[in-house]
Amino acid sequence: MKKRWTIIVLVAVLASCNSTTQKGKNMEDKKNQTDSTSSPADTIPKVVGIGGIFFFSDNPQETKDWYGKNLGLKIDDYGSTFESRDKNKPDKVDQLVWSPFKTGSDYFSPSKKDFMINYRVQNIEALVEKLKKDGVTVLDTIATYDYGKFVHILDPEGNKIELWEP
Repeated sequence: MKKRWTIIVLVAVLASCNSTTQKGKNMEDKKNQTDSTSSPADTIPKVVGIGGIFFFSDNPQETKDWYGKNLGLKIDDYGSTFESRDKNKPDKVDQLVWSPFKTGSDYFSPSKKDFMINYRVQNIEALVEKLKKDGVTVLDTIATYDYGKFVHILDPEGNKIELWEP
């Protein structure tokens, strides 16, 4: 009887190992496919996430310090950065920046609102062309920095929106 249980356990372990090995191989194959080729969906000009939340504060440094002390945000000169991973591309790290700006800063102009959202986008050039064709107000030209490309638009309510392609 003991020999029969040993064989059953051994078969179950081998089956599990084969399943795990096959699952790992399938995941590796999928990762290699994702890494080596871009799907057409990767080039569609669109928003793919939120890159930043910016708002006015009478005392930005005091506000940052309060959030750091009381809510545990890791604060730097700009505010705080939250990192996350795309479940379909786990090696890719996305960032969301939280940052208070001095009340009255002209960075949000011409918007009269006391906040601005930065959207992470893909294919910013094609997106800007589409927005222009659709009659959207594009406030500036695409600016390129080491950390990405930026452009600003207005929504129908007059809110300034920052578009960012990392």
